[in-house]
Parts: sequence; C-alpha cells; structure tokens
Amino acid sequence: DPEIDVFGQEDSPSMKSRRRQCLHSQLCICSSGPLSELVIYLVVKTTNWNPFIISTTACVCRWFADLAKRVLWKEFCLSRGPKMVSDLAAGGQHGTVDGGWDSLGKLMFYCAGCHGVMASPSKPLPGHFVWKTRFSKTSGKSFLVPQCRSDILYLTDPCEHLDENGEDDVGLFRGVLKSFRISKTRKMLIERGVYPEQNKTCPFCLHKGWNMLKANMIPKSASRRVGAYEDEVEYFICLNGHLHGKCSLLHLSDSEGGSEQE
Repeated sequence: DPEIDVFGQEDSPSMKSRRRQCLHSQLCICSSGPLSELVIYLVVKTTNWNPFIISTTACVCRWFADLAKRVLWKEFCLSRGPKMVSDLAAGGQHGTVDGGWDSLGKLMFYCAGCHGVMASPSKPLPGHFVWKTRFSKTSGKSFLVPQCRSDILYLTDPCEHLDENGEDDVGLFRGVLKSFRISKTRKMLIERGVYPEQNKTCPFCLHKGWNMLKANMIPKSASRRVGAYEDEVEYFICLNGHLHGKCSLLHLSDSEGGSEQE
C-alpha cells in the first residue's frame, strides 16, 4: 500500500520499528504488553485520524503521546488541509512545521476561547472543538500591513460567540503565518522595538506572543474583512507564527446599513 510504505522502511525518521513499552503508569491501557507503532498507526488510520481520539488517548498514555507528536498529528494535518500544510512544511526545517505537528493540529480543530488580557473587560469565553474550519490566504492578507503582504498568513473565519450580556457578538479567529521567524512581519516588530507580551502565551504551543494592536500593525482592512467594528480587532502572534485574536462583530442591522451605503 503506497500510503503506508514510508513507514515500512527501517530507516524512517518518523516511525520507529522497534516495539516499545508504555512509559506512563501501571494503570495505562498499554501496560498489558509491548505495542507496535505500525499497528497503532493503522488502527488510528481507520478512524480517519480522528482528532478527538488522538488527543484524548495522548492525555492518558505517554507512549501514545510520543507517537502522536511524531506521526499521527502530521497525518491528521495532511488529511485535513493538504495544500496549506504542504506549503507550511516547505517553509519549515526538515519538512516539519514551526511549533510541531501537534500544535498545528490543535490550531486546526480547536477554538482557544478568550482569556486573560484579551478577555478584558468581558467575561472569559471557554475554548471548544470546531467541526469545520476554513483557512484562507486572502483573508490573511487583509490582516497584514501593506509592507508585509508578501508574507503568507492562513486565517480562519471568525467563530461567533455571545459576550457576558448575551447581546454583543464576539468573533474569535486563529491562523498561522508561514516561516514567521524570517518574515517581514517579525522584522517590522523588531525594528519597532516591540517585545513579546510577558503575561500572554500562545494557546497552541505556549510560546510568548506579540500584541499586534499595541504594535500598531493591524490595518483597517482587517475589520472590513471579518465584518467587525473599526478598532475592535485584536490579535496575538507567537514565535512559531500561530495567531489568535478576537473582534467585535457588526450587528446585522449595522452591516446591512453599511452595504446599502456602499
């Protein structure tokens, strides 16, 4: 089967041919005996790389978590967004992606909610799984200042939430900027003397992130793109290029009025 041939080679850097004991505990489901990574790979493949199965099993078994980090999350990402993932991997080292496959996998199916400094003054919004996600390079360009639009940013549509009073719509979005470490966006942040926020970490890889609103690097095209009020868009970006942010979405009546004026 050509789809699994890469794992059939003994010198494969991802799949380890030797059988390994579970590293977790006596209570782990793997404690009954050694397991073959290829067997687990094939079992998870039959689930179409179900992210819920991968993430929950990785929480209770270190052996499985190690396999998931090296192999399974990569397969999940490639199966869900092959063109985007191949593009991101082309800009990474040794065919991988910045931050690791597990972080990218989480970004693809998990809305991280709104917490900490980004939640003020509203009530924090909990994170949740997302069944379907669309990433767009066109939307991403709208979130970059003109000097940085040669950078490639994949961005989701806003995930709509109600704030604490149940009236205002809050849009939460996430994305990933290709090769952030050598991007024009990072170069501009450095030139402007902007430092990462010390009290804010990326919800996907836990690295420190830059507040793009404080850096004055969010163009007005961002609010128009997502249908938000002007100056009500905020987002952070970490060293691995993971982006997450929020916006105050226009009410239906406001957006309709804007369309008529145009």
